[in-house]
Amino acid sequence: TNITMVSQSTLLSPQLAVREGRPDDPLECSVHSLPKPLLREFQHVFGQAYLEEMARQDDTSLDLLAIPTNQQARKDLVAVGDDIEFEKDRLLNVFMEFGEELCKRIRSYGFWADYIDPCSGLPMITRNCNKVYSEVDGMECLLNYKAHNAGFCKILQHPRWGSAVYPATMFAHAPRDLVIKLVQEYQAKMTSK
Repeated sequence: TNITMVSQSTLLSPQLAVREGRPDDPLECSVHSLPKPLLREFQHVFGQAYLEEMARQDDTSLDLLAIPTNQQARKDLVAVGDDIEFEKDRLLNVFMEFGEELCKRIRSYGFWADYIDPCSGLPMITRNCNKVYSEVDGMECLLNYKAHNAGFCKILQHPRWGSAVYPATMFAHAPRDLVIKLVQEYQAKMTSK
């Protein structure tokens, strides 16, 4: 059963996706246009200059898109210990490989794409950014997933996996149909495995 929390910004609903040769490392992945609160967050992280550069391109066939991913952790990530840190590292590596690959594919068509390092909250490709992107806030905005506070930390609650979830996001300025097609190719590998 696929519980989907669809928001108005959803262009492709969350479904599991996998990279070639990595069937044991699925990521829930979806594609969204940027709602106003997230557009402000994007400006905060990537800077006003970047948006002005986009506006200068004046190409109405391009959309500013968010590609949020969530991975089901093998352990509840709210806990502490070496095994939890090992699991976080594993999930980080899965996302970093996926983010790098998908962004490279989008960029190979001549469009902009970047992915956020979940550890630092900073973009991986775009340089000179020092503002942090909040993955939890992004998932709340894009997917209507809930979160709760644990001390100074916001904990994401996935509708099926609870707090055993690892969120991470990519962004693209590209034709929505292209990005949807590329993400669907990963989703198709999941259903055919």
